[in-house]
Amino acid sequence: MTTSVSNGETSIAVADSTPPLARASSSEHRVHRPRHTLASRFAFLVICIAIVTSALAYGTVHYWALGLFNLGGLTILVLWVADSWRLGNLRVSRNLLQLPLLAALALGLVQLLPLRGVPTETAFGLANTLSLDPYSTRLVLVQLATLLIYFAATLVFVDTPHRLHVLVRTIMIFGFCLAIFGLTQSFTSPTKVYWVRELPQSTAFGPFINRHHFAGYMELTIALPLGLLFAGSVDKEKRLLYVFIAGMMGIALVMTTSRGGIISLVAEIIFLVVVTAIWRSQNERRRHKSSRLKQIGARVGLAAALLVGLFIGVIALGGEFSFYRFIDSVNFEDPTTGRAHFWSVTLDIIKAHPYVGTGLGAFGVVYTKYDTRNGFFRLEQAHNDYLQVFSDGGIIGALVALSFVVLLFYLALKRARSHDDFRRGVALAALSGCFAVLVHSFFDFTLHTTSNALLFLVTAALATLNGSVETAPRKRHRRSRTADGRGSTQIPDLR
Repeated sequence: MTTSVSNGETSIAVADSTPPLARASSSEHRVHRPRHTLASRFAFLVICIAIVTSALAYGTVHYWALGLFNLGGLTILVLWVADSWRLGNLRVSRNLLQLPLLAALALGLVQLLPLRGVPTETAFGLANTLSLDPYSTRLVLVQLATLLIYFAATLVFVDTPHRLHVLVRTIMIFGFCLAIFGLTQSFTSPTKVYWVRELPQSTAFGPFINRHHFAGYMELTIALPLGLLFAGSVDKEKRLLYVFIAGMMGIALVMTTSRGGIISLVAEIIFLVVVTAIWRSQNERRRHKSSRLKQIGARVGLAAALLVGLFIGVIALGGEFSFYRFIDSVNFEDPTTGRAHFWSVTLDIIKAHPYVGTGLGAFGVVYTKYDTRNGFFRLEQAHNDYLQVFSDGGIIGALVALSFVVLLFYLALKRARSHDDFRRGVALAALSGCFAVLVHSFFDFTLHTTSNALLFLVTAALATLNGSVETAPRKRHRRSRTADGRGSTQIPDLR
């Protein structure tokens, strides 16, 4: 078995007994496509199923759901090995976004080493590891490793335009169905999940126990129809359908009354207006300046129409109660709803552990020690992912996270230069979804929900997939004159 890699995915080296001259002749008549084994088809199916089931299982935050999620990752590994055995070639990706995830795993492993000179008292006794909560760090490492498997598998097995279309449609259709389900449940049983499970201490929405996490999930799903519309990658006869799908997702997001979610949605739309105006299609670049200004004006008009439509839709479905509930959620004595205190305590933790942090997942244990109030209030998350990365991973962890964000934008904008309009639209759409979640991460911790983290990484993969998912440009047949004056058709070379 051999391993061969290219700029994005691996090239498939399969033994071919066809004579060299015959292969050279036949290559002029067809475009090389990756060979799909039965194992690769099932691996792609597992990825699509995981996107759906991880959200339906309360966002995959319970141990039983995490166990099934990890089992899915193990299944992908087995199928990956079977695919490599069948092809005689191990397919791996050289996408640079995998490196920060590997670095985060390495950081977590280092934090589990017994490098602390004086043992520190933890929730589970004395520990001399760098992590102040080694048990939680191990759990985070398992979850992070499983997410990396799903991410790497998406980069490898989404290797054709057809699979790209299928994955994008799966996310859009499921996002639309999830939005309808969330709206229906909010009208008929707002305090229960699946009309059965009562949640007196939290506000659920759809299958999610936390309404903010539902809003974060919608930010990722709505990005695809919105981005394709703004990028001009949707056929005219389908545009109203895409507007309707995006509108229902947006209404469901606003109905959660999540301030961070609404701010992120507005930022997402503004981001799409700006980025699609800069990364125009090849045909738009050839147009006159006045025509380009009309295109920009059309995008601004679409953005304004969407925001107005969302406002009208929320009023029509939820009445003024939804906006009253949104306003009532703002405590004018403390508009941050306690977050300012959480963040100040987190800064104290960062000052005390600046280099390698307190350990991945250790925030809940460490917080009570530095809390300036009674010290009995346990906070699991900092309600700001950036501060928590600093707290859990120190400066090293912050650099790892920053490198992921920088690489994401660099690779996605590079893919947005594609001549394939659909590929360009998906790259910009997926990047806008990731951008919205990154904005939301200033106020909440949606990426700590497994389903949201999975969809975020799959969306990042959609934004940065290599050229194998692009439709080959069609070349016109050239006419040549023979000696007798009759025209003959020359078959173009598509190699």
